[in-house]
Amino acid sequence: MKDYLSCFLCNYKSYGVRTYADSANFGLKKLYMVMEKGLIGRKLGMTQIFSGDGMAISVTVVEMGPCIVTQKKTKEIDGYNAVQLGFGLAKKKNVTKPIQGHLRKTGSSSFRVLREFRTTSPDDYEEGQELKADIFEVGDYVDVIGISKGKGFAGVIKRHGFKGGRATHGSMFHRAPGSIGASAYPSRVFRGKKLPGHMGNRRNTVQNLMILGVRPDENLILVRGSVPGSRDSIVLVKSSIKKRSEVNGDPE
Repeated sequence: MKDYLSCFLCNYKSYGVRTYADSANFGLKKLYMVMEKGLIGRKLGMTQIFSGDGMAISVTVVEMGPCIVTQKKTKEIDGYNAVQLGFGLAKKKNVTKPIQGHLRKTGSSSFRVLREFRTTSPDDYEEGQELKADIFEVGDYVDVIGISKGKGFAGVIKRHGFKGGRATHGSMFHRAPGSIGASAYPSRVFRGKKLPGHMGNRRNTVQNLMILGVRPDENLILVRGSVPGSRDSIVLVKSSIKKRSEVNGDPE
């Protein structure tokens, strides 16, 4: 298995690094990995591929772009460096007039999704530039952000994994949450108590997924494992902020 994975750890690009010292939101200096790669994509579904030794590996197929650069943000003007990308053409009547005016300045079309991606070098991009799946390489580690599948109203056993009571007759306690707080004191339920409620349909991030395949002609990437969301849902794919290459070692 190690031999199989090692073949995907080539051509690894290190991350940019930024130190936030002046912001009032950070009392101490903290080191952040700034994503140099990022695209908006659409989850197509899951399949499997086979390694050279015949091992089946589950992968998620993601359609990456094409994304259009609709705006560049710089630290001098906006306080931070980033690029805004648009994905998925939309009818003009379905786009609000403020967004239409914003896109008209750059000569872009109407997009379904607009998202920002931090970068250390916004000057490397031009407004109207098209970005595709070929910015990623086999062996890159990525973080994938999506909206998880909605499960509706769920009880504590399904939602939080409670064990529940005995299934025997006469116990009268099977799937209930049980005691949730004292009566006299504190006479309330503490915030964050695990209780029944709406499950799923939340923004989730899965980190450190390896890209096992890139198909530029079809604008597809194959990501090892599962990613949040249903088929045809929108996902954001960014360079991982935690995973380090076993070839190049620590990021610069």
